[in-house]
Amino acid sequence: MIEIVAAESVTDLGDVSGKVLVAGSHGGIIAAWLGASAGAHALILNDAGLGRDRAGIAGLSWLDDIGMAAAAVDCRSARIGDGVDMLRRGVVSHANLQATLVGVFTGQFCREAAARLRLAAPRRAAPPPYAEGRYRLEAGPPEVWALDSVGMALPEDAGRILLIGSHGALHGGRRESALAVEAMAAVFNDAGLGADRIGITRLPVLEARDIAAATVDCMSARIGDGRSMWVSGILSHLNQSAARSGARPGDTVQSFAARLLRRKKG
Repeated sequence: MIEIVAAESVTDLGDVSGKVLVAGSHGGIIAAWLGASAGAHALILNDAGLGRDRAGIAGLSWLDDIGMAAAAVDCRSARIGDGVDMLRRGVVSHANLQATLVGVFTGQFCREAAARLRLAAPRRAAPPPYAEGRYRLEAGPPEVWALDSVGMALPEDAGRILLIGSHGALHGGRRESALAVEAMAAVFNDAGLGADRIGITRLPVLEARDIAAATVDCMSARIGDGRSMWVSGILSHLNQSAARSGARPGDTVQSFAARLLRRKKG
């Protein structure tokens, strides 16, 4: 029988080939691509509050195009960044055509959907190439960079202002997953806040490291897209270090970055 496995993120997987994967990642295209590239038989992700342009479930239709069954759970029903919690109490909010063909439907418990997905037909095509991006937006100092996911942070990002398309939740509640580098500031997507307000749990952890951190409202910028945060992102939550810059919820990401740059120069 096809095995069902859970993971905190599609960026950190063991052997999931041929298995139904319940992963705590958002349901955007990059997460869908990573899950498919790892060889999962079928995939369940988190809808991340749907968000701007419904980016939180964009991966479902993308997977339909290669004939792979996939679904997303409602972010309010289980914690994003925690596949075990999704499998335990998650409720399906969206399913692609391939998933509906084996009986997955809105309102179904995640564990029941995962069992149904064992029956899904193998995908009919390999996932096409897809790449996350890193983009320098301001020369600084400090430099401002847009990263499509937290996994793209590099050692040289220390001291920079990072706009990170990933959700603002700790993976599995683990403090060490907050951010791998000592950035000057970091902005994430609040992913609709979600169960237990998990979507902003990176912020206090980064406060303890004296990193100014904030989230954007998921409806203001596409999750998984760092440049979208720069173009249209609106702050929803800030830690104390970020608030000391004078920024407030409702400010734009660009104005927040400008405040930080002025503070640094001052």
